[in-house]
Amino acid sequence: MSRLDASELAIRLGRRAEAVCRHYLSNGRREGRYWLVGDINNTPGRSMYVRLTGPDSGKGAAGKWTDAAVPDAHGDLLDVIAAAIGRNDFRDVAAEARRFLALPDPDPPERSNDDRTPAPSGSREAARRLIAISQPIRDTIAETYLRGRGITALHDLGSLHFHPGCYYRPEGSRVTQALPAMVASVTDLRDTITGAHRTWLAPDGSGKAAVETPRRAMGELLGNGVRFGRSGVVMAAGEGIETVLSVRSGLPRMPMIAALSAAHLAAILFPAGLRRLYVVRDRDPAGDGARDSLIASASEAGIEAIGLAPRGGDFNDDLRDGGIDALVAALKDQLHPDDAVRYLCG
Repeated sequence: MSRLDASELAIRLGRRAEAVCRHYLSNGRREGRYWLVGDINNTPGRSMYVRLTGPDSGKGAAGKWTDAAVPDAHGDLLDVIAAAIGRNDFRDVAAEARRFLALPDPDPPERSNDDRTPAPSGSREAARRLIAISQPIRDTIAETYLRGRGITALHDLGSLHFHPGCYYRPEGSRVTQALPAMVASVTDLRDTITGAHRTWLAPDGSGKAAVETPRRAMGELLGNGVRFGRSGVVMAAGEGIETVLSVRSGLPRMPMIAALSAAHLAAILFPAGLRRLYVVRDRDPAGDGARDSLIASASEAGIEAIGLAPRGGDFNDDLRDGGIDALVAALKDQLHPDDAVRYLCG
């Protein structure tokens, strides 16, 4: 799409600036002519402000934002949407903007011959196609499911999607069911989709579906994972999506990755520039082994590695049993002092 198309989308979003902010920057609030929030990743706080009124373009335009805590951090509502869905490709951002504005795609992609050919079951291509036909989790039963697990860090979830009728086939059966599912993108260090993880859900989102194996992964998982936030000098890594998002409820600004199993946690690849890695363990023998292996690998790579241990079986148990305040207190005792100041919520 052309630069004019981006400008027109930004103008249309600016005309609905408060609605955009309430949807994508839900941890903020309106104060006068501005929407105040912590940062573009929807972190609670007040340093970023978005103009809610003003002309369509130019100085003081509606939808323009500035983050007073970050030098030269400013932009428009397309940047906000990009952060919310965790994608930088303009086509993806524009598609989400049009979805919010209820606008049609002016240039829908043609299906290639490859897309008409069935992808091998469980393959990387099958994972890519599933994610392509899924939707963001906002206002779906996937979001209901996460909130039911006590998870409040629901910003920057571009890696999580929802499909209302994701196929499920019991082992050894020829009968296929179409069940609602949370679908997670598994990506490599270049942000390329290599796989997908499905969590089939109850129809009301109150829990997982009543099936034998409500969680399944497909594609190429080794070394990769489900990512939350952009990689930096500090990162946390854990096994399950719910466990990692529970820790992120207490550390909403820290980038994290869910490796989806203990074996895959031990094998994650480190992004360039990483200096400190927090290893989120589950309290079981497999979790102990993954922690020890990953800490050893990080140390060999010159990365400081620190284990984070739950009080119960895992951090989601801790969050649901003790609440967010108890979780934050437990995390604070295990963090490097610099990270406690920078990343802890509140």
